[in-house]
Amino acid sequence: MGRLTGGDPSLLRRINSAVVLHALRATDLATLTEITRVTGLSRPTVEGVVEGLIAAGLVVETAVDDSGTRRQGRPARRFRFRAEAGHLLGLEIGPHRVAAVLSDLDGKVLGTAAKDVDETAPADERIERLRTAVADLLRRAGVARNSLRAVGVGSPGIVEADGTVRLGTALPEWTGLQLGERLRRSFKCPVLVENDANAAAVAEHWKGAATESDDIVFVLAGLSPGAGALIGGRLHRGYGGAAGEIGALHLLGREVRPETLLSTTDEPLHPLDEQAVAQVFALARQGDERAGAAVDRFLQRLVHDVAALVLALDPELVVVGGWAAGLDGVLEPLRRELARYCLRPPRVALSVLGEAAVATGALRLALDHVEEQLFAVEGTVTARR
Repeated sequence: MGRLTGGDPSLLRRINSAVVLHALRATDLATLTEITRVTGLSRPTVEGVVEGLIAAGLVVETAVDDSGTRRQGRPARRFRFRAEAGHLLGLEIGPHRVAAVLSDLDGKVLGTAAKDVDETAPADERIERLRTAVADLLRRAGVARNSLRAVGVGSPGIVEADGTVRLGTALPEWTGLQLGERLRRSFKCPVLVENDANAAAVAEHWKGAATESDDIVFVLAGLSPGAGALIGGRLHRGYGGAAGEIGALHLLGREVRPETLLSTTDEPLHPLDEQAVAQVFALARQGDERAGAAVDRFLQRLVHDVAALVLALDPELVVVGGWAAGLDGVLEPLRRELARYCLRPPRVALSVLGEAAVATGALRLALDHVEEQLFAVEGTVTARR
């Protein structure tokens, strides 16, 4: 499916194929006359392109419905885009779970799967759990592995273009891991690895709280916070993929780490212990003074981290996700404090997608890749340049 019509077609042929395929994808069914009108191409050109797309398995002619009143003459042929011609995967790798979401070539979700994993699990075990989740999902959906056209992956850490994790302190044995290469052994299609906060930002822009905004910051809040940003609707990675690593701001003079700020004892919390974090927030809601003070310290730190990005990027919207999206009292303090620190305070919203954000964004990454190949789409949100 790398080529639309096989062989080495001319640029004009490929452009015409992309135009026709876009037109068919945008509707349920279309006749040659309708495609000609929408695309502005000549009828002979459209007819030739459609036949080529049928041969490539991307378009199918549908049966004529004879149930209604039949008109004189031969009925018009009708065609549709075959979204079932291939499938896509979006994968999430996290401290406590791995997850997978499967879709067709339209991005329609066909199934999901998730498996718990221990926060101390080594890299091999974590990757094997992910492979098991994928195998279970494909089996339940009745989808053959060789029908996969692209796989997107959301992972913690600074991720290079080839899928290597240059720095990943959130997971054991993650720094230096050639994650893309490891996962490509399991698939006969492109595997695209992205930072988890970046993937979540893409997801919220696609299907979440930021569908109406092109300049956004997504904050993956937690004890190891990160952020992803879209500028003008395009994902901003930075020169080396390290944009949005707000968890490192303690190195610039704010020495106290979040796990210490949220502690109600003299011992810091474990950086991956989300249950302990939830307990501190629950005690704060119940009026516990030490827990309340800990939450206030953490929110103040989070505001400072987010404000650094807001002042630099001037986003229209800040979306807060991660475990913080499920905790009461995060939104208003952020709005209030950002209004104090920022020259033009952005809107602030909680994630709509919740724990599905990273895998959904990884799926969009795979969909963008396929669209670039099949539909000649330029300027996709996630494409690496």
